[in-house]
Amino acid sequence: PDPEGTMNCPRRQPKLGRAEALLRNKRSQKAIQLSSKLIGMEGDPDLQFLLQGGDLLKVRSPSWKKTRYFKLQEDCKTVWHESKKTFRRKQTFSLDDIAAVRMGRQSEGLRKYTEEQVEIRCFSIMFKGRRKNLDLIASSEEEAKQWVSSLEKMVSRLKNLSCQQKTEHWILSCLRKADKNKDDKLSPSEVKNFFRLINIDVEDEYAEMLFKKCDKSNSGYLTGEEIQHLYELLTQREEIDVIYGEYARTTGFMNSENIVDFLMKEQREKATLEDARRIIEKYEPDENVKEKKLLSKDGFLMYMQHPEALILNSDHTEVYQDMSQPLNHYFISSSHNTYLMEDQLKGPSSTEAYIRALLKGCRCVELDCWDGSDDEPVIYHGYTLTSKILFKDAIKAIKEYAFKTSDYPVILSLENHCSVEQQKVMAHHMNSILGSALITAPLGQGMPTEFPSPEELKGKFLIKGKRLNKLEAIYASEEAADNTDVTEEDESNDEDEEKEGEQAKVGKKKKLKLAKELSDMVIYCKSVHFHGFEDAAQNLSFYEMSSFKEGKAVGLAEESANAFIRHNVDKLSRIYPAGTRTDSSNYDPVPLWNAGCQIVALNFQTNCTDMDVNQGRFLVNGKSGYILKPAYMRDLATDFDPITLTRGDWLKHKTLHVMIISAQQLPKVNKKKSSIVDPLVKVEVFGVPADVAEKETNAIENNGFNPAWNENFQFDVYVPDLALVRFLVEDHDSTSDNEFVGQYTLPFNSLKMGYRHVPLLNKNGDLLPSAGLFVHIMVVDA
Repeated sequence: PDPEGTMNCPRRQPKLGRAEALLRNKRSQKAIQLSSKLIGMEGDPDLQFLLQGGDLLKVRSPSWKKTRYFKLQEDCKTVWHESKKTFRRKQTFSLDDIAAVRMGRQSEGLRKYTEEQVEIRCFSIMFKGRRKNLDLIASSEEEAKQWVSSLEKMVSRLKNLSCQQKTEHWILSCLRKADKNKDDKLSPSEVKNFFRLINIDVEDEYAEMLFKKCDKSNSGYLTGEEIQHLYELLTQREEIDVIYGEYARTTGFMNSENIVDFLMKEQREKATLEDARRIIEKYEPDENVKEKKLLSKDGFLMYMQHPEALILNSDHTEVYQDMSQPLNHYFISSSHNTYLMEDQLKGPSSTEAYIRALLKGCRCVELDCWDGSDDEPVIYHGYTLTSKILFKDAIKAIKEYAFKTSDYPVILSLENHCSVEQQKVMAHHMNSILGSALITAPLGQGMPTEFPSPEELKGKFLIKGKRLNKLEAIYASEEAADNTDVTEEDESNDEDEEKEGEQAKVGKKKKLKLAKELSDMVIYCKSVHFHGFEDAAQNLSFYEMSSFKEGKAVGLAEESANAFIRHNVDKLSRIYPAGTRTDSSNYDPVPLWNAGCQIVALNFQTNCTDMDVNQGRFLVNGKSGYILKPAYMRDLATDFDPITLTRGDWLKHKTLHVMIISAQQLPKVNKKKSSIVDPLVKVEVFGVPADVAEKETNAIENNGFNPAWNENFQFDVYVPDLALVRFLVEDHDSTSDNEFVGQYTLPFNSLKMGYRHVPLLNKNGDLLPSAGLFVHIMVVDA
């Protein structure tokens, strides 16, 4: 099949003459050799297996199960599969798009549409973003295992390539696409086509000039070394050359002393000669240069693009905060309507949605439980057309994926609309599936006075829901245990009213019945109604928590921020989006974090700025889903108010200087052949109201490949502990809204200074493989 995936079905290709077929085969072998060498996997048996490919049974429904041939293409990165549709253009997917490969009947499709006996031959490919899973059955267990391990190995290999290798690999596949007639030569028109593919629109004269410069043999075509030369001219990073030149003055190379100089002066890092030697050892590609203990320009670029030199402080990628404080002293990554894949009126519910949120580091998930048939409770968005999933399937998926990204506790926020009978079934499922990981009694001896810490709760599940009595009752003498009524007071949960609207008002007189088995599982997160901060301080125990609709919470955060902060010093608060957001849009979480709220629940299934900011907040501390609040938000007597900002420990006025230098390999936004991005960069600061700001560069016309801006911005940041910085790249459009190209958000305190590369994430929050920004950062005390 042609890698372009054009319309001609591979089965119907014209017969090739024998000589031509041999030639094509030889060329394909050469291409494979080149690609596999670039990713350092020459002769690898797993790679060979995937290049060979094979038949797999693709499963779509009980009746749709068809054999399809799958194989890896010669770029060692794209998987092609046959399709019986005449006009199917997209018969490929990139290994970069795979989120996970799972052995067995783990996807909803396979569980629904296949029998248990094929379990050992099944596997699923899960994709990033919105693409549907691929459910497959191999002809034997061995073969299924081979597919899974080979794909996993390739995916992790591609993920760990250096930026340099990724760029080379990407340019190579664009070159291959540009060579339309596959003669390993590029004509002037093919070179123009190549420029378009790499998202750069060059004037005809400039293209001709570059072509002539490279066409040393004057043949009117570029081949072998000439193409290599064109590639080098294109990937030359002048801005890096200039920096390198400054520090490689004496011999044209950087020695250890030069590296230390550069790190201390420019990057504001403590560095020793030992560090410099380690950098040479690790990043210098040329063995001869390495032997002389020097760093070449290539080696310097390799180092500058490596995670340890990026804008995010690499120490913060591990858990670096104190995890032994009470649970409510942390911001907790939290999701709303976790079961939904799309909107909340008719979108599908899916266990996959829980898996995605948990793998993104979410630590508080929501389960809307309703009576289902056959005495099995179901989860869906009540009174709407969203599809339903079984409660027990959701709990199984949560159990399996809860601790893959983070070891710290997961809170199951139950919204319970079930009859007492089915509540007992819920309690049974949680007990039997979660087992000893479920917290069903307070830790330690006697009645606790504060929350346990994330550290003490590692690998554990907490249930948030209603409870019949106070926790203290466990320690009192025989309490009247047969009371199954929750008072109407406790029952009027904002969220239930919100969702049920009219139905709730009719049934208001009835008291909610609660199963003792379920009530007893609620230990540290008992849902209660909020009657003001004063009432809460006097009458509520630490484990009694309220949920606030966003509007109410934002109001409190604006009008009585200090009271809200003090309330959250010894209690938990959960905020959720208004029910009017039927499209599952989100609200800005920042003002609520500023008020000390821990569980600020967002629709994880929706891609938007608010989700980007949430991902940025929880990007650090090992993506554990817990971020320790600053000390002045953990003190009952605190005077901190994010709005009035009186004097205090929180005021650490800094000036942030940002220079946006250049960008590399921005993706095309518009798939139209001729359309090239006109990129501009916005730098946004989020935080207390005084710190919120945004500045933007000019747009650069028709260049997504290597645009250069060299524009300087300055920001005042008064409360750095709560500030986040977002770099947003957009495609400028004079007639309509700019289009999103990529973004990266990180906490202000995790910024590194000096010359830094900024990775870019797509709308779904996944890394764009070769794209990035190059900036200079300076933070000084104002």
